[in-house]
Amino acid sequence: MNPITQSEINKAAWGACDTFRGVVDPSIYKDFVLTMLFLKYVSDVWKDHRARYTEEHPDAPDLVEAMMLQEAFVLPNGAGFDALHRRRHEAGNGERIDKALHAIEEANGTKLRGVFQDISFNSNKLGDEEQKNDILRHLLEDFAKPALDLRPSRVGQLDIIGGAYEYLISRFAATAGKKAGEFYTPAEVSELMARLVDPQEGDDICDPTCGSASLLMKCGRLIRDRTSTKRYALFGQEAIGSTWALAKMNLFLHGEENHQVEWGDTIRNPKLRTTDDTLRHYDVVVANPPFSLEKWGTEAAETDKFGRFRRGMPPKTKGDYAFILHMIETMKPQTGRMAVVVPHGVLFRGSSEGKIRQKLVEENLLDAVIGVPEKLFFGTGIPAAVLLFRKFKPDTSVMFIDASREFEAGTNQNALNEAHLTKIVETYRTRETVDKYAYRATVEEITENDFNLNIPRYVDTFEEEEEIDLMAVREERTRLKTDLAELETRMEGYLQELGYS
Repeated sequence: MNPITQSEINKAAWGACDTFRGVVDPSIYKDFVLTMLFLKYVSDVWKDHRARYTEEHPDAPDLVEAMMLQEAFVLPNGAGFDALHRRRHEAGNGERIDKALHAIEEANGTKLRGVFQDISFNSNKLGDEEQKNDILRHLLEDFAKPALDLRPSRVGQLDIIGGAYEYLISRFAATAGKKAGEFYTPAEVSELMARLVDPQEGDDICDPTCGSASLLMKCGRLIRDRTSTKRYALFGQEAIGSTWALAKMNLFLHGEENHQVEWGDTIRNPKLRTTDDTLRHYDVVVANPPFSLEKWGTEAAETDKFGRFRRGMPPKTKGDYAFILHMIETMKPQTGRMAVVVPHGVLFRGSSEGKIRQKLVEENLLDAVIGVPEKLFFGTGIPAAVLLFRKFKPDTSVMFIDASREFEAGTNQNALNEAHLTKIVETYRTRETVDKYAYRATVEEITENDFNLNIPRYVDTFEEEEEIDLMAVREERTRLKTDLAELETRMEGYLQELGYS
C-alpha cells in the first residue's frame, strides 16, 4: 500500500467543507468540520487497534475487550463514526452526533471534560430540521470516503492528522475576515516567536490567549526537534468556548499530553493559578492577543488582587497593555522570557500607555522591538511588532529591528520565508547594529526619546536619492530638441515626395 501524503489528507479534509459552502458561514461551519475530523480520527484509531488485537488473539474476545479498555482513549459503544454513518438517512442526525460526543467526553474524564459543551450539531445554525439533517448526512458521507480513512495502519504517524487539523484551521482563518485573529497565528509568525524565546527542555510554556494552541505547540515542537523528548509543559487560557474546544482537540491530535488549557477570560479571571491562589509563573510566555480590545475588563482591573496593573492602568478602550502586563507578571524571576504581538500604536501612544512603557524600560524588562511586515496576520492588514521581554538581562540595551520591508508578497496575505526568519533571529541574538535594518539602543537614548519605541526613531531606513546633475539634464534636453527638429525636416521631405504639402 502506498503511504498517504499530508497533502492528500489536507485536500480530502478541505473537500469535506463543500457540504457547507454557500449554505453556512465559514466562521460557523469550521467548528463542525474540525470536530468531525476529530471524531473520525479517534474512531478510526479505535477500529484499527481492535482489529490488531483481534488478529493477535482470535479466540479470546474477552481479552480483546479488556485490552481496549486499557487504551489511552476510550470510545463508548455506539459513539463511533461508523455507527453515526450507518444511521445517516434517519431523522435526528444532529441529536445523535451530540449524544455521541458527550458520551466520548464522559468516558474520557479529564482529557476531554467540557470540550464539546459549546459545539452543538443539533443547533439551528444549520437551518431547519430537514435542512440540518440533510447537511449532516452529507458531512458524514464526506468523511466516510476512502480518502479520509484515517486508520494509523493507513496514514502512519500521528503528525499527519495534527497537520491536517492545522491546515484546516489556517484555511478557515484565511476566509474568516476579522474573526480570524481570534483563533490562529500564522505558522511562520509562530515559528519566529518560538525561535526568539528559545524554549528549552524542562520549560513551562504559557500562552494566555492561546486560540487553537498553534503558537504553544510550535514552542513544544522546537524542543522535541532538538532533544527528541517531551520534557516540557504547555499551559494556556482561551476566552471563547468553541475556540478553547479546538485547542483541546488540537493538542490531543498532536499527542500533547502534558498540558493544561483553561476556558475563561485571562484578564477578568485568570485560571492558571497556584494552590495558594497566586498567578503561576513560566519560563516562556508567548501570545498574539486581540489588537486594541475595547472591552477588556477595566472594571475588574481596578481591584486586581494579583497586582498586575501596579505600573499603570491601560486605557478603557485599548487592552493591549492589559495583556502585556499580565504576561510580565507571569514570567519566572530568573528564566522568564516572553514574546507578544502588538499593533504599532503600543510603541508610541501617550498618556497611561506612555507611563507603563516608561516603567517597563526603566525596570530593564524590554529586550527587543521587532517590526514585521503588514498583512502577515489573518483578519487585519495593519503592520505589527513583536515585543520581547526578559526578567534577567545581561545589560540595559534594547534591540530595534525593522524587518517590515522583507517578505514574500501574496495577493491577500504576505509571508516570511526561512531566510527572513533566520535573519531576524540571528540579528536579535548577535545584538549588533545593522545599517538600515537594526539598532542597539541604550536606555539613555530611549529616555531622550521620551520612551517612544517607534522603530524609525532608532533604525534609519531613509534611502538618499541620487543627486540630479542639472547641467547634464539641460545638455540632454538640447540634444533631444535638435534631434526632433531634424526628424521634423525629414518627415516634411517624405510627405512632399508623396504629394502631400
